Amino acid sequence: MSAVIPLSDAPSLREGRHLAEVAAPNVGQHQLVVVANRLPVTISGPRGRQHWIPSPGGLVGAVWPALRPRGGTWVGWPGGESASDPPEEMEGVRLASVQLSAQEQEDYYEGFSNATIWPLYHDAIRPPTYEQEWWDAYVVVNQRFADAAAAAAAHGAVVWVHDYQLQLVPAMLREVRPDLRIGFFLHIPFPPPELFRQLPWRQEVIEGLLACDLVGFQTKDDRNNFARAARQLTGATGRVPNLRVGDRVVRAEAHPIAIDYRAIQKLARRPKIIKRSQAIREELGSPETLILGVDRLDYTKGIDLRLEALRELFQDGVLTVPGAAMVQIAVPTRGDVPGYADLRYQVERLVGTINGEMGGMGQSAIHYLYRSLPMDELVALYLAADVLLVTPLRDGMNLVAKEYVAARLDDTGALVLSEFAGAAGELSAAHVVNPYDIQSMKQGITEALDDPESEAKMRRMRAVVSRHDAKEWADDFLTAIP
Repeated sequence: MSAVIPLSDAPSLREGRHLAEVAAPNVGQHQLVVVANRLPVTISGPRGRQHWIPSPGGLVGAVWPALRPRGGTWVGWPGGESASDPPEEMEGVRLASVQLSAQEQEDYYEGFSNATIWPLYHDAIRPPTYEQEWWDAYVVVNQRFADAAAAAAAHGAVVWVHDYQLQLVPAMLREVRPDLRIGFFLHIPFPPPELFRQLPWRQEVIEGLLACDLVGFQTKDDRNNFARAARQLTGATGRVPNLRVGDRVVRAEAHPIAIDYRAIQKLARRPKIIKRSQAIREELGSPETLILGVDRLDYTKGIDLRLEALRELFQDGVLTVPGAAMVQIAVPTRGDVPGYADLRYQVERLVGTINGEMGGMGQSAIHYLYRSLPMDELVALYLAADVLLVTPLRDGMNLVAKEYVAARLDDTGALVLSEFAGAAGELSAAHVVNPYDIQSMKQGITEALDDPESEAKMRRMRAVVSRHDAKEWADDFLTAIP
């Protein structure tokens, strides 16, 4: 059972490490424990008839195929959407819920995780906010996750911790369970030390991660940034992949996350989905060129700058209505975090302006959907689109780019990809652009519209994506934990 501490009394990480001893758990039964902010289930259905279903998303899609055949425990927060408890088991995997109060959701999740760490790790595109109360909540909640993981893990078990919300968990686990093998994977970028050092609690975070046996990152740049910060802020020595911390060696490695390539291919071959892709084009007026964007509605995705580039291409006559159309899917996210409602308003206003300027009676230049879509519908859109725009200002990887490539079974289509997405390191045959530069994006889109080498480029990208799927990614990571 977790130690409970009022937020006003929450200590710094160093002062709080004795908490693990206060709440030392019994040794559990499972040889593999996954720790993530959310459980791999989500509530679905209308109020009164709600039920729990497997969650969508890259983390679940990548980790679940490796966890399910092994068995084990997944530790996570069930979310605050339902009064009903999530299932205790799914497909042979135990689900261990970590409960958060409304105040903790506000301070730990909306505050420190998404208004401090998220912007800081995404190159401070928006200024991070540093609040002591948020940090205090982050310490307390990380301790709760660590306690739950320690209680589930058998002697000598592997504990795999995920992402920026839980960076203190490894040190808390190491304190109470030195027998464990601990891995951590960061799904978002790790910033250069020059930015990371802004964080008032920078040393505590680095020390939290250095308690791992293996720290994994999306790219070599992220890994190198972490190693530099570790050497600057702690007594760590050595060169990647091996960092020496006292008498321990911590491995820091790049493990680019993958998709379930075979599952996407299987969907792309289904006659029903092929027929749906054809219907999508017809519903849009059968344009000669269909451009697609699929993003969470987050300021890191650069949706507004992308739309400005398209606006200028319509103004220049490179794109015309009804000859060309764009579908922009904006998946709702973090509606309670300050600034996200403003972003939605700005994007929707820009869509309206472009359609008012360029559209005609019954014809739109931009077709905007503010909703999440099931994978069947996404794959149909991938098949329907001639060009996919993935132009984030900063992104750890971006699996949409890989999914689009996997779906293009006939090697047609073109990918316009930000140089600041982790995927650019693998999908170098894409039309790589600087998303801060409107002219660069216009040039990339124009080239993608009429590229004589498009099929050869798509074949090269499909070969890259096919070589390493999600299960292999997870298996490789788990095997790499010393």
